[in-house]
Amino acid sequence: MDYFVFVSVDKDDSGDEAPIPHEERALTQGVLKTLASKLDDLSTCNELIGKHGAALQRSLSELEELRASNDNTDKVKAVNERATLFRITSNAMLNACRDFLDVAESHSRRWQKALHYEREQRHHLEETIEQLAKQHNSLERAWRENPSSYAGVERPQEGDVSDDNEEAEFFDAMEDSTAFITVTAAMFVGSVRQLTSQVSAFTFTESLFVCFKDTSTNHMQLRRTRRTRIPDKPNYSLNLWSIMKNCIGKDLSRIPMPVNFNEPLSMLQRLTEDLEYSELLDRAARCDSSLEQMCLVAAFSVSSYSTTVHRTAKPFNPLLGETYELDRLEEYGYRSISEQISHHPPAAAHHVTSQRGWTLWQHITIDSKFRGKYISVMPLGNIHLQFHSSGNHYVWSKVTSTVHNIIVGKLWIDQSGDIDIVNTTTKDTCRLKFSPYSYFSREVPRKVTGVVEDREGTAHYILSGTWDDKMESAKIVESSHGGGGSEGKQKTVYQTLQPKLLWKKYPLPENAENMHFFSSLALTLNEPEEGVAPTDSRLRPDQRLMEEGLWDEANIQKQRLEERQRQERKKREANCCKSQDIEGYQPLWFDRKTDENTGDATYFYKGGYWEAKERQNWSQCPRIF
Repeated sequence: MDYFVFVSVDKDDSGDEAPIPHEERALTQGVLKTLASKLDDLSTCNELIGKHGAALQRSLSELEELRASNDNTDKVKAVNERATLFRITSNAMLNACRDFLDVAESHSRRWQKALHYEREQRHHLEETIEQLAKQHNSLERAWRENPSSYAGVERPQEGDVSDDNEEAEFFDAMEDSTAFITVTAAMFVGSVRQLTSQVSAFTFTESLFVCFKDTSTNHMQLRRTRRTRIPDKPNYSLNLWSIMKNCIGKDLSRIPMPVNFNEPLSMLQRLTEDLEYSELLDRAARCDSSLEQMCLVAAFSVSSYSTTVHRTAKPFNPLLGETYELDRLEEYGYRSISEQISHHPPAAAHHVTSQRGWTLWQHITIDSKFRGKYISVMPLGNIHLQFHSSGNHYVWSKVTSTVHNIIVGKLWIDQSGDIDIVNTTTKDTCRLKFSPYSYFSREVPRKVTGVVEDREGTAHYILSGTWDDKMESAKIVESSHGGGGSEGKQKTVYQTLQPKLLWKKYPLPENAENMHFFSSLALTLNEPEEGVAPTDSRLRPDQRLMEEGLWDEANIQKQRLEERQRQERKKREANCCKSQDIEGYQPLWFDRKTDENTGDATYFYKGGYWEAKERQNWSQCPRIF
């Protein structure tokens, strides 16, 4: 039973001044708490209405059956009692709706006024910054055209910006206008004083600028713009069966493949792409209920497959020691580092830490087999996720991915199997079932279903959706055992509230079909970036050439790198030391330890990467490219 409350906002013609931001913030927080309390009341009433309504319906059905009977006094009494309960609950719902509407209406004008005030202040700030940039441009241009006029003006040194040099007329050179605007502190300090009180009053939720202090000078810098396209994929035809026919039953990681079957991303980058919907974990970190948190974690585990629906190409198999970093502290509050720790079998370690309350790590080994008509890719290993405030620790693994129509027809991918998510702290569980595609099935393709249970095995939420589109959760209000299921087992029937959307897939970028069907995040993963480790996947030459459409040159580089890796492997085997873990290779950024929750040997981030990047000291990194 759904209720919609519409709050009309009338134009306020009063001449009252906008409220003081600090007082308004405190008042708003109080109102939001009141509204949240009213919403809880509405939710409780809604559940009771559903429950009593169902009971009333059952009683009416029973009464209908006993209409011909004379002995139905008890049934009529029961119906009257349930109808009374339903009427009382309905009245409570109406009263709660009225209270919610009254509170919302009483504050809507105040909020509208505050919003208008903040918009005006933001607009004023943007105009001021734009004016400063124009002044800087014209002054710099004047200095370039006639530098002799400023021969007597000395450049202010770092730390010398004070009240006495506000009129200094020496300005740093204008850098690339598409990247950022440089403004010296001498020029900026007066305007900053004027704006400081306004800036502290509110946060730019859709800010165009990011302010930061550099070690050498003060900058007003535009937030970095990530790329939104890559060169279109060339239309090269190649017979896949001509290469795959001799590979049936073999491990594909040991079979050399031309780049024609690849996409211009490494497996480390594909692993990092799981963070496409990291905001689900941000939301989960703010949950007070571990069961609601489990729903969001489950949605996150499903969302990682949404980018694969059209992605039938193979990612580059990383070289041993290859790394990949993704620093998104500024945009999304996290940064990620992964390393290829084994080549045969292919294995990678991955660590992500977020300023928004969570840490994720995983050690994944890829097992792939060619079965004639299809290729199966089976990720082995566990994914760990821990929330900082609650300490809740979740563990799960991935399902099997299958690429069909290897011999003839259009390639397509499917996901199948079960994901068992366990909260090792509270013992809550969730089993997600990925239904394999069947031509004869009437079910929705790519269907995913699941049940969230507490440590006692009591079901609280039903999850449903598809791995390529969305996931929803529905709270269970009543469960009963129905008719016989398969193998003589009783079938459990759940009565739920209306489902709520947990996750929805982002639309693909324009022209994605010509860009390997990459998502918006995937388009940025191989974007060149300064300061990364010399082992970073962005610097891999064959992958870069393939992205640029130079596939013949990419194949030459790929053969060179693979031959070099074979030679390095022979050297390690000749000098193999018993203290070293895998193939005579010791990972640089990860240590092998026993996991306390699963008892399995896994790899944990030992630290040091981001410190090395800050110092730009990569002397310990091997030369692999």
